[in-house]
Amino acid sequence: MVSGPGRPASWWLPRAVVALRVRVFEKVNGDRVVTLPNSTHGPEVFERVYAHPAMNGRSAGAGLSDLFWYWLAPGSDVHQEHLEPGERYDEVAATTRRILAGSSAGLAGAAGRAVADVLDTVPGTRVSLVRLRDLLMPAWAAFTYELVFGQACPPHARDLITAHADDVVSALKCTGLRHPRRRARLTAYLDDRVAAGEVPHRLPDSLSPSEQALYLQGTFFNTAVVQLSEATAHVLLALARHPEVQRRLVEHPDDDGYLTRVIDETLRLYPLFGIAHRITTGEVPLDDTTVLPTGSVVCFSYPDYQATGHERPDAFDPDRWSDPAARKSRYIPFGVAANRPCPAWRVSPIVLRAAVREVLVRFRLDSTASHTRSNPHRAPCLLIPRPLAPGRRRLAALRRFVRLRDGVEDVTRGLRQLVLGTVMVLHARWLRPAARHFEEPRTGRCPVVHHEESNG
Repeated sequence: MVSGPGRPASWWLPRAVVALRVRVFEKVNGDRVVTLPNSTHGPEVFERVYAHPAMNGRSAGAGLSDLFWYWLAPGSDVHQEHLEPGERYDEVAATTRRILAGSSAGLAGAAGRAVADVLDTVPGTRVSLVRLRDLLMPAWAAFTYELVFGQACPPHARDLITAHADDVVSALKCTGLRHPRRRARLTAYLDDRVAAGEVPHRLPDSLSPSEQALYLQGTFFNTAVVQLSEATAHVLLALARHPEVQRRLVEHPDDDGYLTRVIDETLRLYPLFGIAHRITTGEVPLDDTTVLPTGSVVCFSYPDYQATGHERPDAFDPDRWSDPAARKSRYIPFGVAANRPCPAWRVSPIVLRAAVREVLVRFRLDSTASHTRSNPHRAPCLLIPRPLAPGRRRLAALRRFVRLRDGVEDVTRGLRQLVLGTVMVLHARWLRPAARHFEEPRTGRCPVVHHEESNG
């Protein structure tokens, strides 16, 4: 991935630090891991193996599961993404689909209102330097609250959801350690709402009341809030770095097709999912001479897969999607249909379009910060109110400051990620949350929650 013409996104980081970070995470799963695509098995193998019926194990038997359960706690054992196939998963997935159902106009309106409320806090008389993910996360917290509870989100709940989601994504990106007590405050709030019968949707009968609260916390107030925040930040940062694309959207605000192509191109170049891991529940042919045995861990690299089959794959070019053939290209922003795709595949484009429009009506975007898939800097960006026209010298100075600060932070952040990532990998291996869950009888909560909180 490149952050500018011909320059690697990690050009500030010492190569030894980057290599060591990669090595730490490679060792999490041990030696029973295949990553696709690779130099031997290309995107066609990726597609065939990912869609294989036996490629449906979710957590049991993978060392990487312990790390993801650790990052996503509490409630990883009832998170829709981590439930093993079966009746319990089917009931949970059906509940998620019901909660996400709604008219396109209603969903877009709710998203637009939530984003507008946040943007109302940004000064309209001067240039503001913000981090797009931080700015918009409270909006998506309010939006998902309205989906779940069918009413406007009170400020206290929005703050709880935002603090929880920020803590999760910071841990995932290794820019901060977990704070279980911070997450537990949202759990307690949701426990009370579920116990009071204040959720207007029928929740899964196979889950206890405490598990129902954890399901809502993980699926909606964790994954949905984090992914929508990340997606919006990526789209807006791409527009900030490509003023000609931004200008075209502003000049043609009703062109749904072009805005959709911009979002598609952003999610192609900066996929929200990095690595998805699955565990084989039967033998899976890898090629004519190799069969993956039951219990194998396969990591599917979305960035590597989506970089294949495209001309100039590193270029940001929304017009590539004008060609109908592009729709058949290697592009899986919401996963593979045959293997439990993201349940928000319909909702996300609708609400992302509404959010982007709301921002562009109010502000011009400008950024000289690097743009990488992992987005660890949270997308620094200048918001220039319309029709304010700052002086060229002032704007140039602000752009230089953003570039310089981003470069300095790249070095310090990389070192911090190395240290914190190593600490969390070791802590997760010691706690073994996924492994212990499958070893012990189900008691209604993940068996290591109290232990984790005591170490928070």
